[in-house]
Amino acid sequence: METLEFVIYPDGRVQEKVTGIVGASCAEVTAAIEAQLGEVLKQEPTSEYFASVVEQTATATTQATWSEW
Repeated sequence: METLEFVIYPDGRVQEKVTGIVGASCAEVTAAIEAQLGEVLKQEPTSEYFASVVEQTATATTQATWSEW
């Protein structure tokens, strides 16, 4: 499950935490929000940022034979 968590401090700072998004695509998801919030002072990538999406594909081959015996 993808989640965005925001903590707004009394001095106006906003802490953003993204979970459930694998790879650098989290930056794409949060870019519009960060543009509205203001200047980004610091970013700390999580382990999910450095993970890669694993996609598996399988191909099944069947062979049918016909005999008139």
